[in-house]
Amino acid sequence: MLMPNSAFPKANILAHQVRSFLSNSNISVKTFNYDFESPGITPDLDGIDLLIVLGGDGSLLRAGHFCAPLGIPLLGIQTGRLGFLVELNENELEKSLEKLIRAEYRLESRLMLTAQLFSGNTLRYTWDVINEAVICRGKEVRPIEVRVDLNEGYMNSYVADGVIVATATGSTGYALAAGGPILPPELRNMLILPIAPHLSLDRAVVLAEGAEVNLYPTIKHDVVISIDGMDPVLLSEGDRIHILANQCSLHMVRFCEPNYFYRNLAAVMQRNPILKMENHD
Repeated sequence: MLMPNSAFPKANILAHQVRSFLSNSNISVKTFNYDFESPGITPDLDGIDLLIVLGGDGSLLRAGHFCAPLGIPLLGIQTGRLGFLVELNENELEKSLEKLIRAEYRLESRLMLTAQLFSGNTLRYTWDVINEAVICRGKEVRPIEVRVDLNEGYMNSYVADGVIVATATGSTGYALAAGGPILPPELRNMLILPIAPHLSLDRAVVLAEGAEVNLYPTIKHDVVISIDGMDPVLLSEGDRIHILANQCSLHMVRFCEPNYFYRNLAAVMQRNPILKMENHD
């Protein structure tokens, strides 16, 4: 299935090219134009072998929530700004599609998390997490207090704007912007990072594979949780957020060599469009 981001005109143009190429190779293709900024209708992925998303990293992230629970691999074609997750651009499209047809690719398996919100003993929400779970302040510009316990016991308490619990995939997202380390995608570790900590541990902590965490926010004013940048949920006193490894993984189609992440890291950072605008000015 092709899923172009309807916010990008180029996405629809490239989707037509991809559809024509695959159809000429006798491959059945469905197209689902998705409005990633105003989600409502979700795609029917029954019988789909591969989801090809045309957009940026944000488009891939949201599409991953559709395909990962079903074990459907994901391939990204760049039409947005940055590309830590996106695999292809329009210049290498036809050559890579030929490799796809010949099955000359590998599947990269990325850790996902499960986040559960408990109020007392009642489970209120369960989320699949690809990038990060963020517990942070709401509308008031005041720090919050969050206690973090591991499955072995107490770890630390933070006074900060928030706390990020991220995967290796998420380490190049909000966690990177907050000063966290970059983890290579094959790592199945969990990253805990405070946002603007005040008189608290200001270093990121990388947890071993299999770790579980419980976060206990102290509610003195609005505190929210947001999963992968989705709409926040307001928390209440006594709430607990339990986070552990997900049974599902995000499978991404890769044509390049396994060390691509390190080779492309500096190049991706230098393609920041804001930096280009500043240099142009």
